[in-house]
Amino acid sequence: MARNAGSASSALSVAVRSDARRNRALVLAAARSAFEEAGLAVPLTEIARRAGVGAGTVYRHFPSKEALFRATVVDRVRLFTDTARELAHSADPGPVFFRYLSSVVRLSARNKGLCDALEASARGRFEPSPGIEQDFREALSVLLARAQQAGAVRRDVTVEDVLALLLGCLSMEQRRGPDGAPGRMTTLACDSLRPGRSITKLPPVPGKPRNETGCAVCGGPIPPARTGRPARYCGGACRQKAHRERARARS
Repeated sequence: MARNAGSASSALSVAVRSDARRNRALVLAAARSAFEEAGLAVPLTEIARRAGVGAGTVYRHFPSKEALFRATVVDRVRLFTDTARELAHSADPGPVFFRYLSSVVRLSARNKGLCDALEASARGRFEPSPGIEQDFREALSVLLARAQQAGAVRRDVTVEDVLALLLGCLSMEQRRGPDGAPGRMTTLACDSLRPGRSITKLPPVPGKPRNETGCAVCGGPIPPARTGRPARYCGGACRQKAHRERARARS
């Protein structure tokens, strides 16, 4: 009898845990779609209704709407991070970098909740989860560095520039007119990252020495100047090339 009672209790415990996991998955799925449509403005009761559970069930799994919102954002940011890591050793780092940026913007622009989170994170008012944002930044930094080494991205661009550009692209894509093609604004913005003769030199980053900027011709690193004014070119070959181009322009 005692053995039968123990077996029944164990089976009941397994069933309760299974129901709890199922309810949590339902709440998360409902929250993803609700936040994607309305952002943080969606009420918790609406999420419970979509999940087919009571508000108490939602609170048992997530103590607040912010905690639930955080869980949905972490899943998406982790997906972006994992994708960047998978692309880190691509044989064609330049095109891969730009395709990755376009994909992040495309997937985020139609997700109002994620846009709200990224904007709040940029302003220091929201952190999805300890370390998750830093992981994304580091994975993006690797893609950027490889694209720069391949000559596909200008050398004076930092990962902070890219993150700010991503936010700007999200804003532009959301505000494009009804006749604007999806991705058009992102393509225009990404072109600002490409090297070329006609690019505008960026203002120096505060606190960063001037002679850490890239060569004015090839974009490569410039050795620190020991005396005098910081150098503009990485070596004699680039200095001569710049001189010839100035001579042609004058003629």
